[in-house]
Amino acid sequence: MIRVMLIDDEEDALDLLEILLGQMGNIQITGRYINPIEAIAALGPSPVDAVFLDIQMPGMKGTEVARVIRSRFPLMPIIFTTAYAEYAVEAFEIQSNDYLLKPFTKERLQNAVARVSHAISESVMHASQPANVAPSISCLGGFQIGLPGSPDKVLTWKTKKEKELCAFLIHHAGKPVNAASIIEAIWPGYDLHKAKTYLYTCLSYLRKSLAEHQIPIHIGKADQGFVAQLDGVMVDVTELEQLLSNTWTSEEMDTRTYDQMKQVYTGEYMGGCDFSWATAKQLDIKASYVRVLRTWFAFFQSQGNDVLAVDCMQNLLSVAPDFEVDGRELIKLHLKMGNRNEAHRVIMQLEHAVKFQLGAELEEETLRLVQETKDKIGWQAR
Repeated sequence: MIRVMLIDDEEDALDLLEILLGQMGNIQITGRYINPIEAIAALGPSPVDAVFLDIQMPGMKGTEVARVIRSRFPLMPIIFTTAYAEYAVEAFEIQSNDYLLKPFTKERLQNAVARVSHAISESVMHASQPANVAPSISCLGGFQIGLPGSPDKVLTWKTKKEKELCAFLIHHAGKPVNAASIIEAIWPGYDLHKAKTYLYTCLSYLRKSLAEHQIPIHIGKADQGFVAQLDGVMVDVTELEQLLSNTWTSEEMDTRTYDQMKQVYTGEYMGGCDFSWATAKQLDIKASYVRVLRTWFAFFQSQGNDVLAVDCMQNLLSVAPDFEVDGRELIKLHLKMGNRNEAHRVIMQLEHAVKFQLGAELEEETLRLVQETKDKIGWQAR
C-alpha cells in the first residue's frame, strides 16, 4: 500500500485525482490539501510515501513547495500535476519522480504510480544494504562520532570524561592544547596530581577506542599538550560554518545553500552536553545562524517566495522561540497569506516562550499586533 498526499488549489482537481488513484487498489490517501503550508506541516506527523503536487497555485508555485519538501525529506517521491509544460526543467532540477500534464489519462497516472513504487522499493533496498560510510563527527545537537561503514552506529564511551576530552580536542580544530588548559576546562578544582592521572587515563581510553573502530583521528603530543588530527573525517560544525560564510560572501543567493544549511543544523553546538568551555562558541554559532536566517527571510520576501519565507522564519523561531521581532514578521506573513490559524498558533507559541520560559511580558508592539490579529480572526486572546 502506497500512502500519498495530494496538494492542489482546486477541489475538483483533488476529487478527480483521488478517484483515479482509488481505482488502482494499492493507494491510500493520507491527506488532501488546498493550503501547501498546512500540507508541509502535516508531512512530519503523517506517514506519507509520496506527494502529488500542483504547480500553479495562487501566491506561490508548487516547485517552491517541492524544494521545502525535498530539503526535509530528501528521498520523498514527488509527482507534479500541472496544466503548464514550462516548469518541466525546474521540476527536473528538483529531482521530481514524474511530471503529469493535465488532463492526463488513467494509464499515464498508472505509469507515475509505478515510478513511485519503484522509487520506494529502491529506497528500502538501499537502506537494507550495508553502506560504505565514512566516519563523521557531530557537534551540533550534542557530540558523537559515527562509526565507519555503519551509518546508524556511533562510538560508545567508557567514561563521560573520555567523551568530553575528545570533544574538547576537536573543539580546538587541530590546534595543540597544553595539558594545563585541558585540566582547567575538564577537571576544574581537582587536585593537580589526580587531574593529571585522569587526563592520561582518558587519553589511553580514547586512543584505544579510536584504534579499535578504525576511526582516523590521531591524538598526538604537541609542545606541552595534545592535538587531535583529523584525517579526512567530516565535522558537521565546520560544514555549517562554511555554509553560513557562503551566505555572506556569495554574489547570488542559491536556495541549495539554504537547504544544505537546514539539513546540517541539527541543534545547538554541543547541545545537551553541559560542557562549560563550549558555551561561547555555542552562542556565537546560534547568533550567526539566526542572522543568516534573517538574511534568507529578507531574500525570499524580495522574491515573493512566501512559502520559503515562512519555512525560514519557522526555522529561526525553532532555534530562538522568544525572539519577538521575528515572531511578529511570521505572524504578519501568515496574515498576508490568509493563514489565520497559523498566525494564531505563532502567537500562542510566542506568548508561551516569553511569558513562561523567560518570565517576561510581551513587548508593546507585539501586543498591538496580537490585538490586530484578534480583531481580524475573531479570536479572544488570553
